[in-house]
Amino acid sequence: MELEPRIDESKRSLIASFANGIANDKGAVHAAITQPWSNGQVEAHIAKLKLVERQMYGRAKLDLLQARLIGAP
Repeated sequence: MELEPRIDESKRSLIASFANGIANDKGAVHAAITQPWSNGQVEAHIAKLKLVERQMYGRAKLDLLQARLIGAP
């Protein structure tokens, strides 16, 4: 399935702003579809770190985050 016709079709629909974003970053989108690599594991770690930081109500200094995520040194 070709990416170009899908993007052009989407530009005429309700998701036009999304389609424009895809068109602007076409190289990255093509690489994400065709390459075997994924940054999902990294994104999961970032999401976990943000969750812990929110749970600590902004008190997440480096030493507290380290103790909470890695264990007390």
